[in-house]
Amino acid sequence: MFEGHDTTASGISWLLYCLASHPEHQQRCREEIQGILGDRETLRWEDLGKMTYTTMCIKESLRLYPPVPGVSRQLSKPITFHDGRTLPEGLQIPVPLYISVFDPLRFSPENVSGRHSHAFLPFAAGLRNCIGQQFAMNEMKVALALTLLRFELSPDPSNPPYKIPQIILRSKNGIHLSPTSAD
Repeated sequence: MFEGHDTTASGISWLLYCLASHPEHQQRCREEIQGILGDRETLRWEDLGKMTYTTMCIKESLRLYPPVPGVSRQLSKPITFHDGRTLPEGLQIPVPLYISVFDPLRFSPENVSGRHSHAFLPFAAGLRNCIGQQFAMNEMKVALALTLLRFELSPDPSNPPYKIPQIILRSKNGIHLSPTSAD
């Protein structure tokens, strides 16, 4: 329960920062959400699956600011490579969450569509993947949609965030955004 709240809060915070820093993507998400809702003011379950561009932005923000910056696995048996080198049983192996083939620092939601499904693993994969992955993605979509329907966000250039990669990615000084009415 702790992990779901802390990691999702981190993901939402960095997502809002990414979109505040890239107003063209923020506007495109807002237009997509408004187009899905039409005259309605509330989201429906089926709306979440229609947010394709918004989902791309969420995934790109998770790539740049993964709530869990790294994972590791302990070897259950020794591994011998083709050249004869070995790794012993019990060794902790860091597992990268993202293998970059794009500009690693550029926020570009379009990167998502050209990526192999296992090139980026913010929720891990296989038997040990995050059981709350779908819930977290839906929570981020709802939080973003309800925020962008009401506010236009911009970053505070005098107070940029400073990443602290601990168990959960945080900013040393918080994430400072300025909201204005989206009307």
